[in-house]
Amino acid sequence: MSVQGIDPLEKWTPPAEWPVRSRKDAAALLCAPGQPFEMEMVEIDGVATRVWKNAAPSLAALAELGRSHGDAEFLIFADERVTYANWYRAVAALAVELQHMGVSKGDRVSLAMRNLPEWPVIFFAAASIGAIVVPLNAWWTDQELLFGLANSETSVLLCDAERWDRVSAHLADLPELKHVIVARGQSELAQPARALEDIIGKPNDYAKLPDQNLPAVDIAPDDPATIFYTSGTTGQPKGALGSHRNLTTNAISVGYSGAAAALRRGDEIPEPTVRVGLTVVPMFHCTACSAIMMP
Repeated sequence: MSVQGIDPLEKWTPPAEWPVRSRKDAAALLCAPGQPFEMEMVEIDGVATRVWKNAAPSLAALAELGRSHGDAEFLIFADERVTYANWYRAVAALAVELQHMGVSKGDRVSLAMRNLPEWPVIFFAAASIGAIVVPLNAWWTDQELLFGLANSETSVLLCDAERWDRVSAHLADLPELKHVIVARGQSELAQPARALEDIIGKPNDYAKLPDQNLPAVDIAPDDPATIFYTSGTTGQPKGALGSHRNLTTNAISVGYSGAAAALRRGDEIPEPTVRVGLTVVPMFHCTACSAIMMP
């Protein structure tokens, strides 16, 4: 099978004088002092580590950068369209509500949901106030979800109706869980659950939310931001702790990869262009959350 005349099984033949620049030479140009991809050495947990100097210092700061894209579309799901500006309105509104509920820095906020426009709203709302977001596998059974909620010591769960159906009958096994917010429920929710739509509305209504800033919270780059669970192939899944820097790094790394590839071809670094990506990887997985959503 060929696409646009290209046979994927045909061996790629590099053009003459490929590459025009080595990886080392491309890095020297892109990472030089004063350049967007400048790097520096910092100490992380006692280990000298090379990092992007211009990476957003936190997920809250990355949300502010996202806000700057204004009326450009960020999220598309069926007939739902969410711009960056309206996504930020929803993030800020939910962040304020989470604080009113008592969520503070270091609290575990679990997110159990299929890929929906609400997913990045919830993720950034919780992370931006310093909570540790726990993206739970939406394919897990009820017992697996209970394990993740209990093991992470989750105090607040935000989920879709299908995940709530799996968890709601087992609340007695989750003494740490104080609040539940459910998206896209089809019927009246039993306590302690409440509807996400009562807080931020539906995605196409985010434009009606107040244009307010995120709450001010002191967050350092290496503060904890996420707990992703491993597959648990040799026992129960293990919760792997990630930092704000772990995630914001990818927003720079993807841009660097594209710029370096252009230089190695002998091209100029291209101007940014608007592209649309179909997200087929579940956002509860680090691939879609970190390597796709962050950039």
